[in-house]
Amino acid sequence: MNEKTCRLLELDRVKEKAASYARSREAAALVMAELPLSGAAELAALQRALTHLMGRVNSGEGEPRRELPETAPLFAKLALERAALSLEEAFALGVFLEEGSRVLRWAKLEEGGGEAGGEGGAAEAEEAAALIFAVVAPDGSMRDLPELRRIKERIRSIGREIKKLTASFARDESTRAMLQSELPSMRDGRTVLALKANFRGRVRGIVHEVSASGQTLFIEPEALVEKNNELRIEERALDAEIRRILRELTARLAPRRDALAVFHARLIRLDALRARAHFAVATKGILADAAADEGAAGAAFGLWQARHPLLGGEAVPIDISLREGVRALIITGPNAGGKTAALKTAGLFVLMNQCGFALPAARARLPVFDDVLADIGDEQSLSGALSTFSAHAQNLAAIHRAATARSLVLLDELGAGTGVEEGGALAMALLDSLIERGSALFVTTHTSALKNYGWTREAVENASMEFDTATGRPTYRVLMGVPGESRALAIARRSGVPREVIDRARAYLDRGESDSARVISGLQTKITNLERDRRAFEDERRAFDKERQKLEDRAARLREKEAALKAGELGKLRALRDESRKKLENLVRALQEGAGAPVGRDKTSAVK
Repeated sequence: MNEKTCRLLELDRVKEKAASYARSREAAALVMAELPLSGAAELAALQRALTHLMGRVNSGEGEPRRELPETAPLFAKLALERAALSLEEAFALGVFLEEGSRVLRWAKLEEGGGEAGGEGGAAEAEEAAALIFAVVAPDGSMRDLPELRRIKERIRSIGREIKKLTASFARDESTRAMLQSELPSMRDGRTVLALKANFRGRVRGIVHEVSASGQTLFIEPEALVEKNNELRIEERALDAEIRRILRELTARLAPRRDALAVFHARLIRLDALRARAHFAVATKGILADAAADEGAAGAAFGLWQARHPLLGGEAVPIDISLREGVRALIITGPNAGGKTAALKTAGLFVLMNQCGFALPAARARLPVFDDVLADIGDEQSLSGALSTFSAHAQNLAAIHRAATARSLVLLDELGAGTGVEEGGALAMALLDSLIERGSALFVTTHTSALKNYGWTREAVENASMEFDTATGRPTYRVLMGVPGESRALAIARRSGVPREVIDRARAYLDRGESDSARVISGLQTKITNLERDRRAFEDERRAFDKERQKLEDRAARLREKEAALKAGELGKLRALRDESRKKLENLVRALQEGAGAPVGRDKTSAVK
């Protein structure tokens, strides 16, 4: 995917928003590094996994929220012979494996089905975490193991002796006056006394430091030297024992390295997906429906109520689409009316969709493009001696070379920067070539020739940015099917150009004006009225559908009641039949007993 276009459309800013929901720096980095996908099957698998995870996030079912430490470098260390993880590294790996297995189980993704897999590796990760936490405490310190406990007890015993010895200096009248402080100090891990400088030589020992003022000596008395030495020896023994334990732990983890590395990669991928799912829920985004994968020209493109994700509450929802068989949309209208914003919204939504991001829209239907190519903005280069038009021409040449039948091309202010006739002719020729190639195009322009081009080509459709004539301001909504006016005079007046200048300009315009502006204005009015009527019709249709649903529900309840009543009446009739049959059988039996068996049999037979 074209990196320049990703930069122009500010895809990285959207990535940063999504990456902020990751629970690990590695997953956040993955979100930032991943490029848009260009395969429909690959994107479909990603969307299936995201749909599932969005459901899991919304379910509120105890999602693990602990931060995941950075552990990728540790797997290379596990491959080294006689390597030993540090205490901090072992703790980080244990937290990652333990919390990661919880995340995998929470995600409930089927193994091998879609992105990241399911619980695969969770059991082995938990076993490895159990090995680590048999040695490392939950707070990251070493557990109080028996082999460490003995050394620690010796250290505590020596510490008590040192404390007792230093206290004796404070209790002794002959030495108390020499001390700057009765409390001992530490220098280079050894206990020392703060001695007044004028008593130097009165206490034999090693001077470790002199205060900045020169008034205090930090001295280690000879009586303390041996005890400090003993303490340092035991502390080194403790450090050596800890290293031995960690080396043994590392040796036990080493055979699992490959499996744990796979688990790590799976979990980072899952965390990146989980970040996207949280981003989707937070922005109330939706995943786009897939358009038929028949190349850009054959697949419909549609965004409904799409809000640019970087404009926040200022974003005006727009509808923008390419009907099936339409390859180019030419958007015209006033300056500062939102043409470029609409162009960028369409392009950014394509990139977001193919990166697996939810889209802030009511609905979206998007093809999968192999590339998004764009020429947006003023790229005049003083250092390169390029004019604005020359820079645009270079961009257009590069786009023409790169575009395919599955590319989306965004061209802003096409035909501008040079003479009207030549600029319009060049623009139409370029569009002809790209349309013949099969690319999908969104174009903004002020060039009148391109408005007519949109009317006369079957594969091209016009659109415009709506302008409220009552307020003299753009509404930033896209009107499909009709070109727009530039409204330069209205915008210039609103921007502070004097009225007399505007009036003179209008007089010049009236003398040379064709009927096209009036036709466009009339068409825009009709489109606005049709859109208003369409909305009213949609409201009425929704109300009708709601009422129809109520009637259908009521009819269903009546049918159920009727069936229940019928079932009840049928039961009563059956009971009456059974009761009548019993009475008849009793009567026949009575007749048989009174009149004799043969006759009774005949009567019984007759009755039956």
